[in-house]
Amino acid sequence: MSSASAQASTASALTVPVPLGERAYDILVGRGLIGTVGSRIAALGARAAAIVTDEHVGPLYAQAFSDALQTHGLRTSVITLAPGEATKSYASLERVCDAVLEAKIERGDLVIALGGGVIGDLAGFAAAVVRRGVRFVQVPTTLLAQVDSSVGGKTGINSRHGKNLVGAFHQPSLVLADTALLDTLPLREMRAGYAEVVKYGLIDDARFFAWCERNWRGIFEGGMERDEAVAQSCRAKAAVVVRDEHETGDRALLNLGHTFGHALEKITAYDSARLVHGEGVAIGLNLAFRFSAALGLCPISDAERIEAHLTSVGLPTRLSHVPGGCGTVDELLDAMAQDKKVKGGSLTFILAKGIGQSFIAPGIEAGKVRTFLMSEINASSS
Repeated sequence: MSSASAQASTASALTVPVPLGERAYDILVGRGLIGTVGSRIAALGARAAAIVTDEHVGPLYAQAFSDALQTHGLRTSVITLAPGEATKSYASLERVCDAVLEAKIERGDLVIALGGGVIGDLAGFAAAVVRRGVRFVQVPTTLLAQVDSSVGGKTGINSRHGKNLVGAFHQPSLVLADTALLDTLPLREMRAGYAEVVKYGLIDDARFFAWCERNWRGIFEGGMERDEAVAQSCRAKAAVVVRDEHETGDRALLNLGHTFGHALEKITAYDSARLVHGEGVAIGLNLAFRFSAALGLCPISDAERIEAHLTSVGLPTRLSHVPGGCGTVDELLDAMAQDKKVKGGSLTFILAKGIGQSFIAPGIEAGKVRTFLMSEINASSS
């Protein structure tokens, strides 16, 4: 990137503050921000950085990224992992931790997550536990990571018992969301990330959902709508994180659709060829609203409106849309039983009274969930 374009992108960057006292940081959103990464990261005062990336992103950006940091006086190393959800494992965590230690990264230095949500979650968790906590920076390269996983300090890996069950809260020192990096993102990954964008409107902002219905094509095409969608999603998440950093209350609302979605990911063995996270969330959002309607909480017309919109974008909305099948009702219930929102053996769902009116619903009877899932599976097979 030329210096002129770098300055232009700096001027147009949107800043979303996350005011968490000593752990406060900024999320920067805009096109071309990666061209200013050297000066921005150098301003954090570290002497060294370990860049964690994957085999898809690394060949595109890691060398230039490393060179930019070295130009500003930082000693760098690059740790490259296989892409995909299966990388969020104990084995990968061990590898990253050992590599960070081998690179002599000290507590005042940085671990930099350069990649999508998998890399962000894994690198962040490694940063949380190496030397009992080193600083880290999120440079998310997918829409899903820019609007969700890079913000809020949730880090972790998957267990054979379920998704994200081993991890820590560890806030980044900076998030750089360069929306130009999404220009080359496969359409399927853009769609998957868009499910998380829509989620924020469904939680508590009906006007934002309506804005998405009108402007989703601009988000995909890379216009100013994309920057605004990412920034607004980050504002929404940051507001919740500031109120409830460690998910003891309202932050659970951010899991709208995820109890169903995570169960589907587990049943498909985190096989991205069958289902990626955002696709699971898209189905989960539809299930959450249809379940709310089945319980008499939400107008069925709202559930139908959500399904129509996500279908127009090209996202799956039904259990029958899971390649290779969604499993049996018992398998789905067993997967949900390992959800992090389970308390005292009772399932907690995020349900809704309408679009933009979601709420935490603890103690939902398993029998009601079973009846609903059976009706969904039967509807899919009819």
